[in-house]
Amino acid sequence: MTAPSGRHFLQIPGPSNVPDRILHAIGHSTIDHRGPEFQRLSEEVLIGSRRIFKTSGPVVVFPTSGTGAWEAALMNTLSPGDKVLMFETGHFATLWCNMARKFGLEVEFVPTDWRHGVDPQVVEDKLKADTDHQIKAVNIVHNETSTGVLSRVEEVRQAIDNANHPALFMVDTISSLGSADYRHEEWKVDVTVGCSQKGLMLPPGLGFNAISEKAMEASESNSFTRHFWDWNDMLKANANFFYPSTPCTNLLFGLRESIRMLEEQGLENVFARHARFGEAARRAVRTWGLEILCQEPLEYSPVLTAVLMPEGKSADALRKIILEKFDMSLGNGLGKVADKVFRIGHLGDLNDLSLIGTLAGVEMGLELGGIQHTKGGVAAAMDYLSETAV
Repeated sequence: MTAPSGRHFLQIPGPSNVPDRILHAIGHSTIDHRGPEFQRLSEEVLIGSRRIFKTSGPVVVFPTSGTGAWEAALMNTLSPGDKVLMFETGHFATLWCNMARKFGLEVEFVPTDWRHGVDPQVVEDKLKADTDHQIKAVNIVHNETSTGVLSRVEEVRQAIDNANHPALFMVDTISSLGSADYRHEEWKVDVTVGCSQKGLMLPPGLGFNAISEKAMEASESNSFTRHFWDWNDMLKANANFFYPSTPCTNLLFGLRESIRMLEEQGLENVFARHARFGEAARRAVRTWGLEILCQEPLEYSPVLTAVLMPEGKSADALRKIILEKFDMSLGNGLGKVADKVFRIGHLGDLNDLSLIGTLAGVEMGLELGGIQHTKGGVAAAMDYLSETAV
């Protein structure tokens, strides 16, 4: 095999491309994680992370993937046998549910068709019916990475308030943090789960819990045994900007650079850029005559677009053609939509020309794969990007 020329197009919905500035920051020589230089770095990161989550409260940073951050959220707030209300909005919501059940939590898992987000009215109805407050937490995924559906967190919060229910509110922002508007404190979220390798543009390795006062109070009385995931141990050490165990020092250098980059652009501008790319991708898909998996326009994801294949056609076969011919990786279908959809990631370190190159690779792949479609999707996306160029 000869090495392909040019760069590989990594257009999966995470891990996303890591920009040079962050790569150079991660390449910093390793320093003493008990020394004053690290303390200054940690202070910048822990305080800066609050601005990304839009909270004045603590953000705990674990050396882990998003899966570990899920576990920390459950372990610090709930007790075995507690009832949790969760929603089957896709593959990752299902995995979080499975984790909760493994730990002995009783999960009411509301089924969906994987084409819609969490219905706030169902949340309100379920909580109003729970008159003895058996439900201890409502857990949702903000941006379901497997489907390209964005649940309306603010409306779910309003539904909980309308029911006058004391349940904790936990939100997975693993693929939306730094890519879609999110407001931990304003939306009264108790635990927000995040990770490094999506909108923050870092490699995998950092997991986050943003924590409300109500969640901290729950952590003082819940009965799950924990050590590595214990918020109290982390926060005691974080008070002086250190950690109870060895942190991912070099990734924290990268996180500091990520925060700087996001704030240089302005978070609102970052969110607008992602929304613009999402609309351009959807215009291409519609022009091709293919179907977007998400059916509710209010729930279109700015992070990725999941595209349904025509009946009888293999999404994985199409992805294989595109990888082999054009050196581009697209996201595969997961769980119930395995081999039925491909996912176009348009998050993180991405500009107009990168997106156009991505859509061109898809359109050429459709032609080579013999997938019935109408040409011109790339042109439709270019028209939109030209009209909306800043």
